[in-house]
Amino acid sequence: MTRRLRLGVVGLSRAFTLMLPTLAGHRRVELVACADPRPEARARFTRDFPGSRAHADIAALCRDGAVEAIYVATPHQYHAADVIAASAAGKHCLVEKPMAITLDDCAAMIEAADRAGVQLVIGHSHSQDGPVLAARRLVASGTHGRVRLITALTYTDFLYRPRRPEELDTARGGGVVFSQGAHQLDVVRLLGGGLLRSIRAQCFGWDAGRPTEGAYAAFLQFADGATATLTYSGHGRYDSDELMGWVGELGQARDPDAYGTARRALAGITDEEAAKARRAYGPDTPPLAPPAAPAFHNQFGFLLASCERADLRLTPEGVMVHTDDRRWLEPAPLPEVPRGEVLDEFCAAVLDGIPPLHSGAWGMATLEACLAVLESARSGRDVTLSHQIAVPG
Repeated sequence: MTRRLRLGVVGLSRAFTLMLPTLAGHRRVELVACADPRPEARARFTRDFPGSRAHADIAALCRDGAVEAIYVATPHQYHAADVIAASAAGKHCLVEKPMAITLDDCAAMIEAADRAGVQLVIGHSHSQDGPVLAARRLVASGTHGRVRLITALTYTDFLYRPRRPEELDTARGGGVVFSQGAHQLDVVRLLGGGLLRSIRAQCFGWDAGRPTEGAYAAFLQFADGATATLTYSGHGRYDSDELMGWVGELGQARDPDAYGTARRALAGITDEEAAKARRAYGPDTPPLAPPAAPAFHNQFGFLLASCERADLRLTPEGVMVHTDDRRWLEPAPLPEVPRGEVLDEFCAAVLDGIPPLHSGAWGMATLEACLAVLESARSGRDVTLSHQIAVPG
């Protein structure tokens, strides 16, 4: 019989809603408890997961003896305190990206987990998507030579989805760099080997009604001389899903004629914070569907990694390999449930003792890159990084 990890969740947020099919359907996880201040969300959780327990705060969740590990899905600014509390209670932690919003918080989280002897894994990140992991394996094989140049481009409507006030305040962890750059930088770091040397970037916020950065462009240099250029915009006009065969970020089929949906919907909202709350887990969440394998992988926009002997292009099905005389698709096996790779890594760390790729140190290095993008945009200078780690293995 498969050993299942008894998992609690703190924060029945939008992040939890997006991870719900994964958490409910993964064969190595059992959801046994939650913590959230909203009674209607707690009631829904106990209905969806009979026999589970619902708590009003993380302190009570940490005292729950049935819980072995905690998925931290609270807002960014609470990650550090939640992980430190969970670690002190002997609970392993899976933490949503970004890991935190300061490097001091990251260091405190790592120290707390190490002191308690528990696993600290960062996810969901799009660097856990099957095609990204497949591309990393191709790079690691050495068949196509070293990665020399990476081009990454993502255009979404992120800025025009309903937001809480702090999500539009960079100083409190809002804006696209913390929420979206954490994905893009994580993917690029993984394919480039992890060891960034410096970043030069510019951020843009050209809508006064959304008072945070909504776009950025960045130039990254790796320690081995490789470079990467990153472009991201969340301004809801061009959609880079067009470059991915109209497969969406979550692996879903997109309708190219549904143009401008997010901006039109936001324009009709009078209470944005209430609209955001309705997107969280609760009475209005659709019923749980039976576990099913996805049709496509998750994706985070166009990415081309140019190696010495081939170009590797990510797709929702795997990796297109372009060599001198031919091209072909290296398919990436689909997970049993959407985003299953996230829990595969976490369970392997906790249950099998396999060191995680997306460790606390890895998450701290990605946050350092996010902060460097913001600092370079403020200063107009290159920012040198000092907390980077290499891809393990």
